[in-house]
Amino acid sequence: MKITGTTSAEIFDRIRMLVRTGQLQQGDALPPVRELATTLDVNRNTVAAAYKRLVAAGIAATQGRLGTVIRGDDVLGEQEGTHVDSPLVDLAGGNPNPEWLPDPAAMLAVRPRSPRLYGAAVINPELERYARDWFAPDCPDGFAIDLTHGAVDAVERLLSAYLASGDQVAVEDPCFLGSINTLRTAGFEATGVAIDAQGMRADALEAALERGAQAVIITPRAHNPTGCSLGATRARALRRVLSRHPHVLVIVDDHFALLASSPYHDVIPRQTQRWALVRSLSKALGPDLRLALVASDAQTSNRLRLRLAGGTSWVSHILQDIAEACLLDPRRNPLADARADYARRRRLLAEALRAEGIGITDTADGLNLWLPLAGDGQAIAGELARRGWLIRAGDAFGITDTTPGLRITISTLLPDQASRLAKDLRATLDRHR
Repeated sequence: MKITGTTSAEIFDRIRMLVRTGQLQQGDALPPVRELATTLDVNRNTVAAAYKRLVAAGIAATQGRLGTVIRGDDVLGEQEGTHVDSPLVDLAGGNPNPEWLPDPAAMLAVRPRSPRLYGAAVINPELERYARDWFAPDCPDGFAIDLTHGAVDAVERLLSAYLASGDQVAVEDPCFLGSINTLRTAGFEATGVAIDAQGMRADALEAALERGAQAVIITPRAHNPTGCSLGATRARALRRVLSRHPHVLVIVDDHFALLASSPYHDVIPRQTQRWALVRSLSKALGPDLRLALVASDAQTSNRLRLRLAGGTSWVSHILQDIAEACLLDPRRNPLADARADYARRRRLLAEALRAEGIGITDTADGLNLWLPLAGDGQAIAGELARRGWLIRAGDAFGITDTTPGLRITISTLLPDQASRLAKDLRATLDRHR
């Protein structure tokens, strides 16, 4: 095997052929840029340009200090969801409680509409007015409103509108599964940013941006998997960091906004040139209602609309009608009752765990509780499965390394289950001590 060429195009073509003929395979490392440039007697920038093109084409991937390696076929990462046929008590799915989700047929009957055709307004006027009132206290002036097919769809489109394959994106570590899979399949490099009980740490974000991250995804509350939320002090610290990097794309994924018990604290500095605040409706109205409202600066909105225009152009107005009926008539979708119910279930499990001497954070929000572990989360989850519980180990959420912990979905947890789970968990931890 020999890499040849005197131009970036020739080097690119040669490496691509070596991959296609099997002479370079998944995981094989390409020579360092300086070394190959010396071997071929070309400028370092020529080799760097070829490598960048290989990354953009999905043939290679950059891995920081490990250099550039050949990529293999992408595999589907671990997904959220309920195991329908499992005999275990499923506390792993990350799903909302079906009892709190609206009946779509009933919602459509509330607001019947005539068919919408090409050329119709992209967003229902009443839904857009609702969104503007909702976002106004939390956004810089002059923001635009758009609608996407859920929060993950919004994040993917926003990143692809500005970034090139191989660019670094700063994310919380541990991280939401949807973000991990989106970055992997789009060819972006996830840069893990450490978190604590108050959310993303400002010093860790500064370090990630100094290392070259071109975008950051921040969860302001009900972080998945840990449930942590930003306090006012932490939000100010993150704003100060981001204000020193105004070119960085800032995406705030406020996925639990309709049901959050924690207040929203703004992290978007006025100096930031490219930003978006994403609020999904899926947790409150159901995962099948693929809707997320997006507020952003005008340029970002224009790019987002261009990425929508080439395909579906708009989110189904039938889905918009359902969302509109739910949001504009709270009697038909009791969000306050759902919020209180989820908070009660979280508190129930936390109290049961504390009764067994298992400490857990008091500031958790969302559909899950996170239990940090000192040891192997997979081993603990396996032992709990033998005791009848399906719980997700933290490994899948790690960016820089495996994350020792358990994520427990509380949305359908019953009082007697909370007590039994706490006792089984205590016994399991004692066995693995």
